[in-house]
Amino acid sequence: MLSAEEWDILRLSLQVSMVAVLAVAPLAFACAWGLARGRHPLWVLLDGLVHLPLVLPPVVMGWLLLLAFGAQGPVGGWLAEHGISLMFRWTGAALASAVMALPLMVRAMRLSIEAVDPKLEAAARTLGAGPWQTFASISLPLAMPGVLAGMVLGFARSLGEFGATITFVSNIPGETQTLPLAIYAALQVPGQEQVVTRLALLSVALSLLALVASEVLNRRMGRSHVRD
Repeated sequence: MLSAEEWDILRLSLQVSMVAVLAVAPLAFACAWGLARGRHPLWVLLDGLVHLPLVLPPVVMGWLLLLAFGAQGPVGGWLAEHGISLMFRWTGAALASAVMALPLMVRAMRLSIEAVDPKLEAAARTLGAGPWQTFASISLPLAMPGVLAGMVLGFARSLGEFGATITFVSNIPGETQTLPLAIYAALQVPGQEQVVTRLALLSVALSLLALVASEVLNRRMGRSHVRD
């Protein structure tokens, strides 16, 4: 059984992860579409920037977020002038999680977009469908398994985000302390082995559930396309 404090940690973790994935999903899909269909040499640079969080230490990404979104940063200063602050708040944790989840989401979505047969899109245009109608009726439905899988993977990645979050928004109970940060805090206190075990098992269960959900969605979408 989880304590009231641990339920709050779980609620905050789910909230941060869901907001992170929903907020970054349109950007992830746009990047995936551009990387899959773009031919300009600058797309190579975008590819490197998108996947940078995969190779940089998470602490470095947190530091870069501090530079950009801190009170003195170019984006953070502008937001502060409009009464918006991401520092030491759960919204900042969602931003850090979104940045770290973006590469995984883009990779899954890109593979699905590249798997769409261009001949089907060409056939739709031949029958009189415009670009947006072709996208909505052919391209997007066929790419949807990768879109859903990417979002689920991004959700799982957000649940496990630690380094960028603690660097950017610190570890504040009730505000920015998600599951990984709570496990880290409990490890620093003697006699908290049971708390660590409960939270670690909860983290494993949520991540495994997300991965299983991704596979189930992929299979259901695949069967749907076969019937169509």
